[in-house]
Amino acid sequence: MSVTHAAGFAASGVVAGLKSTGKRDLALVQNLGPRKAAAAVFTSNRAKANPILWSEVVLGDGIVEAVVLNSGGANCFTGSFGFQTSHLTAERVGEKLGVSAGDVVVCSTGLIGVGGQDFRDKVLAGVDSAASVLTNTGGEDAAHAIMTTDSVPKLGVVEGDGWSIGGMAKGAGMLAPGLATMLVVLTTDADVDAPGLDGALRAATRATFDRLDSDGCMSTNDQVTLLASGASGITPSAEDFTAAVTALCADLARQLQADAEGASHNIAIETIHAATEDDAVEVGRSVARSNLFKAAVFGNDPNWGRILAAVGTTGAEFDPYAIDVTINGVRVCASGEPDRPAEDVDLTPRDVHVLIDLKVGDATATILTNDLTHDYVHENSAYSS
Repeated sequence: MSVTHAAGFAASGVVAGLKSTGKRDLALVQNLGPRKAAAAVFTSNRAKANPILWSEVVLGDGIVEAVVLNSGGANCFTGSFGFQTSHLTAERVGEKLGVSAGDVVVCSTGLIGVGGQDFRDKVLAGVDSAASVLTNTGGEDAAHAIMTTDSVPKLGVVEGDGWSIGGMAKGAGMLAPGLATMLVVLTTDADVDAPGLDGALRAATRATFDRLDSDGCMSTNDQVTLLASGASGITPSAEDFTAAVTALCADLARQLQADAEGASHNIAIETIHAATEDDAVEVGRSVARSNLFKAAVFGNDPNWGRILAAVGTTGAEFDPYAIDVTINGVRVCASGEPDRPAEDVDLTPRDVHVLIDLKVGDATATILTNDLTHDYVHENSAYSS
């Protein structure tokens, strides 16, 4: 599984000493070709980390030879020194692999403000170690190396007709639109050029990662990178390839949701019969960001009034006194009035489904989120220590 499932890739995950736990904390993924095409989407946060600033330039020509990723430090708000660290990291990878530093993507995750001399020294030494143990079975080691507060690595594979896509992801909180505290690397042996990769990736992330909104916070380091080696020699149709990339991204997004920090419920908020897809997304996201609603779910309280209150803050087209709300199969609100008793709703299962019927059109969208728990507050209040 993971990034070495598709032909034409090697990966590794090593201990660079960035994590106090002594666990793997630096990963390297190399595209062995023959094609070296790539595409990426980046955080929409205006406060971008140095690796993002570097990688945006690298992706300009759609060619990427390798991706190096570290956990244990975000290298964000570390000034020109931090940007130089990203540059030096790419140069070290290029030196070890015999490729241009301008074709090396750099990704970092961890605490903002971490990226001084000690960080730089450990990252560069880690690159040396990772380059020396690259293998076509190293995907799982790489997936472990990019974890921060994750409890498990996130891995996935989708098989095409003679070609395949593999991927790894990290993220367990601050999941929000524009991607957040999320690093994802996807690899395919399909023979697809950079524009084809870009189109498929943007379509996939729009409907998957961009609709995962765990706590409404947006990170500074998020990046999803898609690499194509062309090693299968097969060029699938754009439709088939986009469908496969979307399926893999959806799988990884669900894994990220399931491992969200401190969560005890996975919540899918489905809005139907909206005037537009944008309206459906706005409604679902408003509910997903309601701390009142999320706290109610944590307490196994099907408080549908908090759902309607959140919907009412949006600019979507609807009649507030025509909306239906269904929670885990029980319609608790019909046309803006109480329907079945809230006590009929069972919120003890981990998975919760909220269905909001706006009754104004044919568009639909689903936003994924989690409940708000004591454990979430504890984990994020104690994170720096």
